[in-house]
Amino acid sequence: MDFPDDLYYTEEHEWLRVEDGNVAAVGITDFAQSELGDIVFVEIDPEGTEVDQDGVFGTVEAVKTVSELYMPVSGTITAINTELESAPETVNNDPYGDGWMVKIEMADPSELDGLMRADDYSELV
Repeated sequence: MDFPDDLYYTEEHEWLRVEDGNVAAVGITDFAQSELGDIVFVEIDPEGTEVDQDGVFGTVEAVKTVSELYMPVSGTITAINTELESAPETVNNDPYGDGWMVKIEMADPSELDGLMRADDYSELV
């Protein structure tokens, strides 16, 4: 399993990468995609949606289950990875790269302090 050091992680198996100021990308971890199995559909709230920390921002449907997506920090969705509409399996193949799900403008970057880093997350899983 791969857990990049530059990411923040949640107990619900989402990751967050701070990209530019208050903008961050969010997706699910390598562990999460492996537990879900083959992902067949990703549904995400539209751009402009405000989501509270730990709030649901979408779902991932795999062959054997549907799982909710939880926002690591409060913020507003500024971009959606529309490539996942036609190629949801990208989340399985590249969860930390092309498999990102949303970009958000963080409302309170201090919420990052409550998230796990790679070492802590690897111990969790």
